[in-house]
Amino acid sequence: MLNHVTIRASDRVASERFYETVLKTIGLEKTYSGEHFAEWGDFSLAQASAERPVTRRLHIGFVAPSRGDVEEFWRVGTDAGYRDDGAPGPRPQYSPDYYGSFLLDPDGNSAEAVHHEEGRPGPIDHLWIRVSDLESSRRFYETVAPYTGFSLESEGPDRRTFAGSDGSFSVVSGTPTEHLHMAFTASDNATVDAFHRAATDAGYRDNGPPGERPVYHPGYYGAFVLDPDGNNIEVVNHNR
Repeated sequence: MLNHVTIRASDRVASERFYETVLKTIGLEKTYSGEHFAEWGDFSLAQASAERPVTRRLHIGFVAPSRGDVEEFWRVGTDAGYRDDGAPGPRPQYSPDYYGSFLLDPDGNSAEAVHHEEGRPGPIDHLWIRVSDLESSRRFYETVAPYTGFSLESEGPDRRTFAGSDGSFSVVSGTPTEHLHMAFTASDNATVDAFHRAATDAGYRDNGPPGERPVYHPGYYGAFVLDPDGNNIEVVNHNR
């Protein structure tokens, strides 16, 4: 399962205002806002710094309960002065019942509200991560798939899509997404250990060995590696 997605903003206040404005239209209320980050369930944002730069060129789709909510997301966002990235409407090129609308956040990331008639658990429906080398990214995400729960579902000329029980992400050819953090849920510490070992044995870059991170909460056991474009990928077990 997807555990959480974190982006970093050049101006946290401005980005927090954007997401607060548009996400409440699809029923996503802010669950936390503190010194270090703001959070809407599985999605969070934090202030960028020299050590942790701004997230750019990410596309993130949020589940909307209805087509009317998709329309309200776009209307409220554009009325508030945020940039249109695609008006409400069907997108049959993705699936027959796909209905979405798109806005750009203050750093130019594409935020979408999407409704599927069969329903989705949410709050995050999908991510599109732009990559410099499609096959290198496919190999990385296939290497870690046994530990993330997201396996290769489909291949297109410019993308590879990985799906899990609660959503999907696609790696898409283009100017790479930068400084994304994406975390997946593990059911035990051994899975976290195996994820890190498999990735580093395959030559991928360590970004934090397996261990407790009590700075987040007691029992937070995670490990981190970097994908081929430098995005921070984590597997985490909340063991208590």
